[in-house]
Formats: sequence, C-alpha cells, structure tokens
Amino acid sequence: MFARLLSVGGFTLLSRITGFARDMLMAWILGKGILSDAFIVAFLFPNYFRAIFGEGTINPAFLPRYAALRAKGEHNAATVFGDRVFSWQMLAQLVILIAGMIAMPWIVRVLAPGFAGNPTELALTVHLARITFPYLILTLVVVQLSAMLNAIDRFWAAAAWSNFLNLAMIATLLASPWFPNAAEAAAWGVLLGGVAQLGFILWAAAREGLSLRVSWPRWSPEIREFFVALGAVTIGAASVVIAPFIDTVLASFLATGSRTALYYADRINQLPLGVLGIALGTVLLPEMSSRLALNDRAGSDSAQNRAAALSLFLTLPFAVVFVLIPDTIMRAIFAHGAFDKNAAELAALGLAAYGVGLPAMALVRIVASTFYARHDTMTPARVTVTAIAVNIALKIVFVWGFHLGIFGIALGTAIGAWVNVGTLLFLARKRDLLQVSDGFKRALFPILLAAIAAGAGAWFGTQMGAFLVQQGRWHEVAMLAFAIVLGGIAYLTIAFLFRNTLPLGRLTRAAAP
Repeated sequence: MFARLLSVGGFTLLSRITGFARDMLMAWILGKGILSDAFIVAFLFPNYFRAIFGEGTINPAFLPRYAALRAKGEHNAATVFGDRVFSWQMLAQLVILIAGMIAMPWIVRVLAPGFAGNPTELALTVHLARITFPYLILTLVVVQLSAMLNAIDRFWAAAAWSNFLNLAMIATLLASPWFPNAAEAAAWGVLLGGVAQLGFILWAAAREGLSLRVSWPRWSPEIREFFVALGAVTIGAASVVIAPFIDTVLASFLATGSRTALYYADRINQLPLGVLGIALGTVLLPEMSSRLALNDRAGSDSAQNRAAALSLFLTLPFAVVFVLIPDTIMRAIFAHGAFDKNAAELAALGLAAYGVGLPAMALVRIVASTFYARHDTMTPARVTVTAIAVNIALKIVFVWGFHLGIFGIALGTAIGAWVNVGTLLFLARKRDLLQVSDGFKRALFPILLAAIAAGAGAWFGTQMGAFLVQQGRWHEVAMLAFAIVLGGIAYLTIAFLFRNTLPLGRLTRAAAP
C-alpha cells in the first residue's frame, strides 16, 4: 500500500503544486472583485456536477464491482460491465449538458442570488459558466477509465491527469491580454484542460489494454445493481454538493471578494487533503474490495488500519499549523498583485476554520470504504445527508446569527466533517465491520505529539522570520519559510524517535493487526 500511496500522492502533490501556481496567477491577475467572483462561481458548475456524477459516484458504485470481477478473473464480464455503465452515463451526461446550457441564467440566479443586484456580474457569470460547463462531459471518460486503472493497481495516471487542467489554465491566464478579459481566459483554460485530460487518460488506458465503447444502453441485472448503488451514492454526493452551494449563496450576500477569499482558503486546505487524505482513500477502496471478494477479512482490516494511521499522521500536523499561523500562510502565498493583504487576511479566517475539520475530511473516505467495499452505498449516503444537514444549519447560525462571515461558513464545514466521520465510525463498530488494531492505538500518542511539535515549530519559525527579516517585500515569505523549516524539523524529529510505533514503521507492513 505504501508504494502505491507514494505513486498516487506524488502525482497528486505535483497536481497541487501546479494548482498553487494556477491559483497564485489567478490571484495576481484576477484579484478580489467582480471578475474573480464571477469566474469562481462559473468554475463551480463543472465541479459541482462532477462531484455528483464523477468520482463521487463512479468510485463507490462502479469500482468495487469492477474490481471484484477482475479479482475473480472474470475479465470479459468486467469489460462488458464497464461498457454498459459508460453508455448509460454518456446518455445521462448529454441530457444534463443540453439542459444546463439552456437553463444557465436561471441556474446562476439560484446558485448566487446575491448577483441578481448586479446585472453585469450576473451576465458575466452566465457567459463564463457556459464556457466551463462542457468540461463535465469531457471528464466522464476520464473518471471511469481512472477507476478502471485503479482497479488493476495502476494508480499513477489517475492521479496525474488533473495536472492538465492547471497547466491549461496557467497558459490561458498568461495569454489573457488576447482575451476580452482575464476571467474569460481562465474559463477557456478550463475547457482546454478537459480536452487535454481526455487525451492523456485515453493514452494511459490504451497502454494497459483498457478502453470504453459506446453502444445503445442495455439493461441487465448487473446494471440494475449498479444503478441502485448509484442512486444511493448520488444522494450522498448531491448532499455534499449542497454544502458548498450554501457556501456560495451565503458568500454572495457578504462583501465583494468573500467568495474569492473562501475559495483560496479551501485551496490551501485541499493541499494535504488531496495529496494525503484522498490519495489514501483512492488506494484503499480497490484493495479492500479485492480482499473481501476473496474472503480475506484480516487483510482488508489491516489495510484499513494502516490507511487510517497514515492519514492522521500525515494530515494532523497541517491542521495544527492552519489553526496557528493562517495569516502567515495566506499573506506569503497570495498577497501579491491584485490580491492585497486585506484579502489574504480574510482568507486566513477561512483557513483556520477549515483546519479544525481537516483530519475528519481525510478520514471520511477511509471509514466510508468499510461500507463501499461491501457494496453498501446506502449507509454512507444516509450519514452524509445527516452530516450535511448539521453543516448547513451551523453555517446559517454562524453567518446570520453570529455574523462570523466566511469563518462561520468554513467552521460549519469542519464540524459537519466530524459529524460525518463520527457517525460512520459508530455504525461500522456497531455492525462489527471495522476492527481497530493494537498497532493503530499505539500510534495515536506519537501521531498527536508529532502534530503538536510541528505546530510549535511553525509558530516559532514565524517569530524567527519576523525578527531576522524586517518589513518589506520578503518579510512574509521569510516568516513562512522559517515556519516550514522549523515545523518540519520538529515533526521529523518525533517521527524518528517513535519510528517503530508510527504508521511509517510497523503499520506499513502487510502483517495483520
């Protein structure tokens, strides 16, 4: 598992690096205003629908069944199953694409009702959304082929394809003087990125002998089972989308630039979540599905315990750092060009709140795999709906009741994540589907100690950087650099001292718990 995690995490890290470059360029060129708010809302459309119909549903509903067929040696049956699922998916996506393009003005009014008071901003958002929306259907092929590659333990391509979106947007942003405005340049970058991603994944799949063929959709018992699972997962995925939808609605009523600040805070939060947390979930699900298909419960439990321990070890330090020094992080990375320090400090409020929920956000996919690997998609869906209801209620109270602004929006997300993972853990333990190993329990203390050490080192690093480099162009960058160095040294010191009990030691071996 660890080698596969390095493969997924490495390419995902590369994606996050190119994503950082993209976001820094966006902040520099778009700044905090109408152009940035309009583009970010338009960019949400393909992301929202992809969350509902892409990885959020294909992986839990399709991958365990496809992986189980492959594990049993039924390769032809797996190929037929994949083609039939794809044919139904393509038909549905074409309907969604046509309906979405026609109804875009009304969709934007629902998604960002606060824009209705500014006809220019509303019209610009509709125009940009119509450019970005076709990205969704392009990623349909990419997402399913990625799931098929993951099922045969070929993880690198599925982790690498997201880089092409970032690179395409960087290219069009740099070419923004040749577009009507920078926001339109970014929107065309999204569509160009989808084309590049499609070409890449088709090439990677062909190397492994995988492909997808479209035919007139046919019904079968396997497709019926898939759609039952898909329906349950879609409910959960749609619920997950509702939360950021509420974020956009609430932020549209706040001061101009609030949605932009929230976006950049989430982008920083997504760095450890995407590189470490999601990578672990990506590797874990096909492994658990294959092992359970072969009646290897001990191996499945061992894989899950290692993944959970690694998740906490790798993400908890980021959570502590995000809570302690969010201002330094946001000012050093984004406070350049049109994105000023006031905007960075606003985004820092969101980052601190997101940090509270980061470990839970990483653990959700690992705990949910307990059910998905057993073809139970309904339980995680029900839990997600409950967690999102709590999430939304808290956001409304925090924003309109306590006037906490984007801090309240992000805090509602964080608490909702803890409700989600806590409920899943309770149900999994109650049904005897999840076993906590002694090795995992032994690792908890050094994991917490490493996180505290990283946070303390980062805080002292900011103080040292502020003392050694006076106010000026490199002041904030020096503070962050010293924070990274001292925090990293403290973290690695604890990791070395407790190397025999931390998940990079015995928990990474294949022995059963």
